[in-house]
Amino acid sequence: MPFARAADGARLHYSDEGGGLPLLALAGLTRNGGDFDHVAPHLPGVRLLRLDARGRGRSDWTGPATYTVPQEAADALALLDQLGISRAAIVGTSRGGLVAMALGLMARGRLLGVALNDIGPVIERKGLGVIESYLGRRPAQATWEEAARARARLWTGFRDVPHDRWLHEVRNHYEETPEGLALRYDPRLREAFLPPGDAPLPDLWPAFDALAGLPLAALRGEASDILSRTTLAEMRRRRPDMIAAEVPGRGHVPFLDEPESLAVLRAWLDLCQTEAGRG
Repeated sequence: MPFARAADGARLHYSDEGGGLPLLALAGLTRNGGDFDHVAPHLPGVRLLRLDARGRGRSDWTGPATYTVPQEAADALALLDQLGISRAAIVGTSRGGLVAMALGLMARGRLLGVALNDIGPVIERKGLGVIESYLGRRPAQATWEEAARARARLWTGFRDVPHDRWLHEVRNHYEETPEGLALRYDPRLREAFLPPGDAPLPDLWPAFDALAGLPLAALRGEASDILSRTTLAEMRRRRPDMIAAEVPGRGHVPFLDEPESLAVLRAWLDLCQTEAGRG
């Protein structure tokens, strides 16, 4: 099982598969590299690197003070350094997209391009409230089967999702134990969550603007409560060359193997390949 070492000694689990353009996949707040299982078979010609952020998946749980976007960006660079990769394309889902934008500020020269999955420089408070309602708490359901059925019933922003997809999702998110379902992430991640209530959220537009000149893509779930249509429109205004689409029948977040998602990702990867050829 491969692990990278962060500067503070934390072990960071990752997977490394395929060959070609280096593509680093960064998952959402409570998620892990398994989130990219659905899209992986559809991306030939890339070296797909999936990183479990600290406190998630198989990576070390290092405490809430270390669960920050800048730290996670530094951890991503540590992985690239360990693998001897000078530049990589980044696909970031939700929190992973925030990390990708942070890398634009911290180490733009290491990027071949960025694809943002249902995230942007403005995060809707409604969606943050939904995340806060479950973050760090074990689910009420006792088994994967029960949780998959509950997710299909409660996630009303998603349409036409087969049962086996929901089952895959909950298996990736929870561990089934005799005491019920356990989280596959550190519950103390809740303590490091974005400011609650009326506390101001950071201005992330400078991080988005720092990606100027790099191949850029964005996806929005049709029913997303995190990325609004208004924010996506402003992203498009600032970056008319950005490849973007709204994914029908999806909330936060698209699975990335939808036809609309794949069309965007493939067009974006072509641009990243051109960028890589420039040296």
